[in-house]
Amino acid sequence: MLKTTTSVVGEAILGANIIKDIFAAIRDFVGGRSAAYEQEMAKAREIAFSEMENKAKLLGADGIVGIDIDYEVVGPKGGMMMVSVSGTAVKFKD
Repeated sequence: MLKTTTSVVGEAILGANIIKDIFAAIRDFVGGRSAAYEQEMAKAREIAFSEMENKAKLLGADGIVGIDIDYEVVGPKGGMMMVSVSGTAVKFKD
């Protein structure tokens, strides 16, 4: 049985460097996946989830439910990647 609930969020914004941009442009031209960008997205996702979990722990939560994850490209010419996660931190009755 639930005792309390509180919204928690985590966000991470990472910029891609010029080398990754050049190789991504080549991949766009010849086709294929961009491992460099995939690694950056995974890193941003890990940071965002960790931030959300830490906020929930500070609230004394037992867990997080109803998690939503959102990916966006931001900044001039879409040069930065943003990952935002949100959920409901829950505390169960003892």
